[in-house]
Amino acid sequence: MGDSVTNGTIFDLDSGDESLKHFPRPVTIAAAVCAIIFSIVGVAGNLVTVIALLRYTRLRRHATTAFVISLSISDLIFSAVNLPLTASRYLNEAWVLGETLCKIFPLFFYGNVAVSLLSMVAITINRYILISRSEIYAQLYTTQRIILMLIAIWTLSFSLLLPPLLGFWGTLGLEPSTFSCTILKKNGASPKKFLFVLGFVVPCVVISVSYLCIYWRVRKSRKNLEAHAGASRRKSGGFQRREDSRVTRLMLTIFLCFLLCFMPLMLVNVIDDKIKIPILHVIASVLAWASSVINPFIYAGTNKLYREAYKQVLCPVSSKLPTTGPKPTHSHSSKVSSPQVT
Repeated sequence: MGDSVTNGTIFDLDSGDESLKHFPRPVTIAAAVCAIIFSIVGVAGNLVTVIALLRYTRLRRHATTAFVISLSISDLIFSAVNLPLTASRYLNEAWVLGETLCKIFPLFFYGNVAVSLLSMVAITINRYILISRSEIYAQLYTTQRIILMLIAIWTLSFSLLLPPLLGFWGTLGLEPSTFSCTILKKNGASPKKFLFVLGFVVPCVVISVSYLCIYWRVRKSRKNLEAHAGASRRKSGGFQRREDSRVTRLMLTIFLCFLLCFMPLMLVNVIDDKIKIPILHVIASVLAWASSVINPFIYAGTNKLYREAYKQVLCPVSSKLPTTGPKPTHSHSSKVSSPQVT
């Protein structure tokens, strides 16, 4: 173990312990550069996303948008807080920011991962209820209930980290072999695997099952519609069904990309918790950082409504011209009927 000199704000790695695995300098420099780039792009992209979704009326009225904003704020905090601290530790090959920040870093890291996943759970459940129980959708997703859902997401996500933060079960501190501030064992016990199951595996299973149910329901409804509905009925509400389907596909894409980015890190942290192959932790970490950056590009690249929202923020003059047009009617759409919902 390296000596911790908190009053000197440094955790020394040069302890002479041969079991410590030091990283090649090019690897740490490359990781630091990636963290800096991701931080800049992530802050800019997610900040623009939040502003765009709050300003664009057609998306602001969707209940789904509230959870997308929650997801974007989580990525924004990660980009603004965790990534600069990460760049510092890789550049210095040590944690030079003190013991307090060494506890705050994993709190925000794992807390934001949980917020992202629970926001995606809320999005998936929202889409499922829209498709399968549209008669109760407007009553369920009112402004007050959406706010309560958001409060529950953020409170639950960070409360999961209270046991190691307070030292009841594990602790938050420095792992010298990777100069990473993370969840450590205390008295031989750590909640890391429990948090992995509860905060990562369970939400992923819920999301996966929900999307399978959505797919089954949409397929069944489409067959029933084709068998029993006339041409006029198929045309009515067709625009909104297509829009809802596009949003659902977009959210599925976000979830799959999140899995691709974070699954390697979660698996490495659990399987190789003794840090026998440190370079794998660096590669997996870089992939995880990308999750806070890619969502705005997915929004803009795959959905017309989100492109229009970005255009309204980035090119306000040109976006004012084509905004006057007929608005689709909604019966049981992703647009909440209550005018107070944002």
